[in-house]
Amino acid sequence: MSWFYLFIAGVFEVGWAVGLKYTEGFSKPLPTVLTVAAMAVSLWMLGLALKELPIGTAYAVWTGIGTVGTAILGIYLFNDPATVVRLACIGLIVAGIVGLKLVA
Repeated sequence: MSWFYLFIAGVFEVGWAVGLKYTEGFSKPLPTVLTVAAMAVSLWMLGLALKELPIGTAYAVWTGIGTVGTAILGIYLFNDPATVVRLACIGLIVAGIVGLKLVA
């Protein structure tokens, strides 16, 4: 169950990271409230996952999910560049997440 909690925590990390863009410096109330709520859920789920998972593994996977998801949504939603090198680096992060899952 802890890996499920960690995955959900990562998804909500993507939500708050992307949400930061929509808050426009915390000047828009609804996006700000949703972003802060996503932060709280993300940290809560990470805390639940840490009951059973090693901190180094859980934190690396959490940030990895957040990084990959945010980078992909940045490409999709905000027209961030999708260069071959950028996509290859995202692939390396995914490989690291999978590797950590396999050895934990």
